[in-house]
Amino acid sequence: MDQPGRLSVEHSAIGGIRVVTVRGEIDHTVKDMLGKALLPPDGTTRPRTVVDLSGVTFMDSSGISVFIGAYQAVSATQGWLRIAGAQESVLRILQIVGMDTLISCHPTIEQAVNA
Repeated sequence: MDQPGRLSVEHSAIGGIRVVTVRGEIDHTVKDMLGKALLPPDGTTRPRTVVDLSGVTFMDSSGISVFIGAYQAVSATQGWLRIAGAQESVLRILQIVGMDTLISCHPTIEQAVNA
């Protein structure tokens, strides 16, 4: 049975770009799971990842920390990380802390893939 707020993560790809779809709530109880999901696969050079946050209803500072770590990991290998579809409440948190200046945020997955 589904628990409200439970985090789920799915992986797919669009034209060689990894899409990580996240649903639920991002807080300290799921930060390790999310962090592992966002790390590029071993041996990947120039990883390109779009994180679809359209299904995320809540995110606290733990999520910010995870995204900073993921950004640093992909940047170290000359890749990139983009955020797509963040709901207004989540997008507002990203903007307040300035995360949107570090990781580009886009309204849709398609816009993030093609940016």
